[in-house]
Amino acid sequence: MKIAILIADLFNESELIYPYYRVQEAGYQAVLVGLEVQEYRSKLGLPMKADLAATDVRPEEFAGLVIPGGFAPDFLRRSPAILSLVKASDRAFKPIAAICHAGWVLISAGIVNGRNVTGVMAIKDDLINAGGFYHDEAVVIDRNLITSRKPADLPCFMKAFLEALTKG
Repeated sequence: MKIAILIADLFNESELIYPYYRVQEAGYQAVLVGLEVQEYRSKLGLPMKADLAATDVRPEEFAGLVIPGGFAPDFLRRSPAILSLVKASDRAFKPIAAICHAGWVLISAGIVNGRNVTGVMAIKDDLINAGGFYHDEAVVIDRNLITSRKPADLPCFMKAFLEALTKG
């Protein structure tokens, strides 16, 4: 089974690389999905290349979705194809894991209202204004939605995501 991991410029290195290898360790294929098939650079300049463009993705091919943070979510949230992938994954109750600033993508996809969420403190007001119930906790699970705040939360974030995949 495949896991889509979203990528755009200014992604947070640890929030992309840690999930990328954890899903592979768990027996899944990690697929980097970008706005286009091209090389993207992290906040510190680390290059990573997207395997697929969001416009070429069929949501049914993926068991789950990971949205890393950094400032990449600000670019991702502007893409109709990315938002369509997130919405379709949510409608299908596939696990969606979003960390740090990735809550911006969830907000733009319209899937935060009425749900328990967390994210980096800088977007707390955005999550609340979108109708979410914000909790300052390492991981918050609401049905298929798994959210975390920051890189220090990655171990419990990925544990929750991998457990959600097995419950599938």
